[in-house]
Amino acid sequence: MKLAAALNRSRAILAQNAIEDAPLEAELLLRHTLKINRTRLYLDLEHELSPEDEKAFRELVERRLSGEPAAYITGHREFYGRDFYVNPHTLIPRPESELMVETALRLAQNRHLHTIADIGTGSGAIAISLALELPKAKIYATDISAAALAVALVNCQQHGVADRVHLIPGDMLKPITEPVDLITANLPYVRQSELNPSNFEPLIALDGGAEGTESIKRLCRQAKSKLADGGSMLLEIGAGQAKAITSLLDSLFPDGAIEVLTDLSGIERVISLSLNEAKVAG
Repeated sequence: MKLAAALNRSRAILAQNAIEDAPLEAELLLRHTLKINRTRLYLDLEHELSPEDEKAFRELVERRLSGEPAAYITGHREFYGRDFYVNPHTLIPRPESELMVETALRLAQNRHLHTIADIGTGSGAIAISLALELPKAKIYATDISAAALAVALVNCQQHGVADRVHLIPGDMLKPITEPVDLITANLPYVRQSELNPSNFEPLIALDGGAEGTESIKRLCRQAKSKLADGGSMLLEIGAGQAKAITSLLDSLFPDGAIEVLTDLSGIERVISLSLNEAKVAG
């Protein structure tokens, strides 16, 4: 079978089974099977697949049809224009989380971000993206999962920032010993009633409690003693959670400026808190 035929057939099969972005996912799986880049794939469309490669590709498509995410099958996910290693110990980085990076970079245009803490770092995608975009910043990245931090270490080494992204095991901000200029956090925000038991991603990275806001609220309370004067915090949230979180932040930081940012789908996705100098509520 030629590559073109294999690609077209797998696209059709994935689409028939309601797999989103079926054309792209079929391409990713075929490229992974053959260990080639996108350019080489389209130059070689008339080449014949070996029986071994055809069998291997078919098995990858079957894994995808079983619900296993393509990112776990290939071990790769693109985030903010860069390639990151992922495995089932970490949440798969989402495009909507790039809003966190973009917002942090806008903040950096108006204030010095000497120290940044990325909480629940997972694969390290946000922390590493910020390290690469803000080369003078010192970045802490915490996670309660040692297995997730092992993935983040691979990515830090791959992107050459292992000397500036300090991976720390522990619960949220508790391991951080100095005030920081920016806190970023993509914590679990799925309501327990909405959790999918067949989901391949780690439950610890998804389960946000009954209302989906349990971990986020706990971090907000911890942040009172960890944010530097004039510091900022960026929180990724789920749909419908903005009011509960902004109300809590307003009570904890009455002098802080709070903004809710929407993603490309129009969903309220990131809450931004910025403090004035020496205005943290006691």
